[in-house]
Amino acid sequence: MTATDTTPAENPQATGAGADAGRPADAAGQTDERIHRIRRRLERLIGIAATEGNSVRPLRNGDEIFTAMLDAVSSARHTIDMMTFVYWKGDIARRFAEALAERARHGVRVRLLLDGFGSRLIEQDLLDRMNTAGVDIAWFRRPVFLSPFKQNHRCHRKVLVVDERTAFTGGVGIAEEWCGDARNPHEWRDTHAEVRGPAVDGIAAAFAQNWAECHPELFDGHDRFVSHEPAGSAVVQVVRGSAAFGWQDMQTLMRVVLESAQERVRLATAYFAPDDYFVELLSTTARRGVTVEILLPGPHTDKRVCQLAGQHHYEKLTAAGVRIHQYQPTMMHAKVMTMDGVVSLIGSSNFNRRSLDHDEEVMLAVMDPAVTRTLDEHYDQDLRDSIRIAPDRWRHRSVLQRARELSVRPVRRFL
Repeated sequence: MTATDTTPAENPQATGAGADAGRPADAAGQTDERIHRIRRRLERLIGIAATEGNSVRPLRNGDEIFTAMLDAVSSARHTIDMMTFVYWKGDIARRFAEALAERARHGVRVRLLLDGFGSRLIEQDLLDRMNTAGVDIAWFRRPVFLSPFKQNHRCHRKVLVVDERTAFTGGVGIAEEWCGDARNPHEWRDTHAEVRGPAVDGIAAAFAQNWAECHPELFDGHDRFVSHEPAGSAVVQVVRGSAAFGWQDMQTLMRVVLESAQERVRLATAYFAPDDYFVELLSTTARRGVTVEILLPGPHTDKRVCQLAGQHHYEKLTAAGVRIHQYQPTMMHAKVMTMDGVVSLIGSSNFNRRSLDHDEEVMLAVMDPAVTRTLDEHYDQDLRDSIRIAPDRWRHRSVLQRARELSVRPVRRFL
């Protein structure tokens, strides 16, 4: 049964209803205990409190994601805070610019934070239109060739916060590539989440953290600093990753989930180029009996260099029992991990050194069976459109393929 075949009771799109439906009391109690145990590990090891009473609605692909985001923007009455890595050309870029400008003209405080590298292709007339309407636009580290190492640190977060009560985050950028429903190579596959409840504050803080670097005014009279009523049943921890020379929170998040897994871990990522530590951790997780599945881009990857860096590790991973799948219809751009049917990670971070070492990222650790069930159903649907890497065939791959993998070794730490 696919996600589209289920009834609302079987597959609640947002938490707050149905999370424990159909489960015996003892099973529900065991699930609650597991959630509590993982929550406390994450809280103590990362030092960020999780919040209860959240609604998290997974959104699949551009048709669903952009509709929800634009609807939220059009409903804004007080504030809109938006940040994105990619803001390119096209109709969807124009629609967002017009929606933000329209709200600004009606007195809504609108702030837009663009990454200086990822959004360099935005059309000047869109910037002019938003500026004229009163949208406050800031840039995160526009390229300066005199300081190349500083420019390696990018803001990869995707955040939209409306009226301090509704927030979105995930993998989607503002570009035509994300429009549609992954029906062909021109419509990318991605996942976003709509959040209501106390976790909105954590997502808003991710915006504020980067806005503070780029703008002299951190808050103003439009900010109401609202209190949040319970909106659902999900426990959520918002984890912010930033560039660091040592171990950082995003790495801790991934490590805790992998080391806590007892039955199954499923990872979907656009760019898979981990360091040796995480390759070994994935392998160890599989060797101790956990089913480990990794879903990656296939023939339609937009970064062949990164794909080659990841393929260098396929032999070791598959030998340990890790199942690697390559998505066939289009570019797989989602950044999702699920664990044992109870915990999900959704956000902007890929499973590569760029996300874990160099960039600003934000991830939601969602401790809720209903959300995890929805994401697992999406994963099952994606696996039907994927091809699994055969370990024996991969061990006997061509000399040319091996040479290609080795050729990207000098730049692997930047991917």
